[in-house]
Amino acid sequence: MLYSPKIASLSLDLDDQWTYMKTHGDPNWDQYPSYLSYAVPRILDFLDNQETTISFFIVAQDAAFESNREVLGEIAHRGHEIGNHTFHHDPWLHLYSEEEIDHEITRAEEFIELATGVKPRGFRGPGFSFSENVLRVLTRKDYLYDASTFPNILNPLARAYFLATSNLSKEERKQRAGLFGSWKDGFRPNKPYHWQFNEQQLLEIPVTTMPLFKVPIHTSYILYLATYSVPLAMAYFRFVLMMCRISRTSPSILLHPLDFIGKDDTTALSFFPAMNVESQKKLMVMGRVFEMLKKEYHLVDMQTHAGVVLEEGKTKVNTNPGKIAFWRGAAL
Repeated sequence: MLYSPKIASLSLDLDDQWTYMKTHGDPNWDQYPSYLSYAVPRILDFLDNQETTISFFIVAQDAAFESNREVLGEIAHRGHEIGNHTFHHDPWLHLYSEEEIDHEITRAEEFIELATGVKPRGFRGPGFSFSENVLRVLTRKDYLYDASTFPNILNPLARAYFLATSNLSKEERKQRAGLFGSWKDGFRPNKPYHWQFNEQQLLEIPVTTMPLFKVPIHTSYILYLATYSVPLAMAYFRFVLMMCRISRTSPSILLHPLDFIGKDDTTALSFFPAMNVESQKKLMVMGRVFEMLKKEYHLVDMQTHAGVVLEEGKTKVNTNPGKIAFWRGAAL
């Protein structure tokens, strides 16, 4: 049996170029410009070299295009878990009605399974958008876990930076007011727990932030620090792993395609942090991140992480997603 302090799970939100442009308010996003044809093979080759399988959360609009199905199918063919990242990738999913959410998730399942041959059992909301309605739909549809929470106190700063560099109208800014969550999300648990609705439960595996300090540790943040100093970024990540060991936190680390794409690939996403860096430097930093992780943990996908957590049966329970005050004994 794998004991949870000895594992770390890895997942990648397969956000395509158009999703960033859409959220940012850039024109022509609805032409669906894509980097999947070269980004996905690069990521898969990197993971093969690392002898690591992870979870890919796929945006189903990409799976709806027949031209993408071969490259998306290769993800499953190489043994990676396939997760649901909605159909339209709207970071304002929390504003949807329960009926709209059900339609969004069901439609996404259909196209993701068409492209990959796999029906997802894990879900992550775009922009960490989730609500009680989302959780109810996932529970009713018998998902194994949700991974939409991001207990990070810097969420408002990330949103402010993103909006300051955007091309959004007043109405679009209002729609994106909940992007990335609020500072209150920093008080949510950093370890897996269960949502409970009457007699039903759903496992939540948060995107891990630094224990105690609740600041980001996902690889995009490490790469951002590396634009100033690679040794500084590595020292930061080394400290993160020490804090995880001390707190007995099994980290769930988030990756993005832009962690593998540089300015030599595209200039269309120059508003995104670390997109002024060449891809080879990013791959070098990512290699060092994986090297450090593998020294401390056995790297697994999210489904395996969920299985370990469920087998151990030590999670806490939350009965009210909307009120932080109702957390009962959950470790930060």
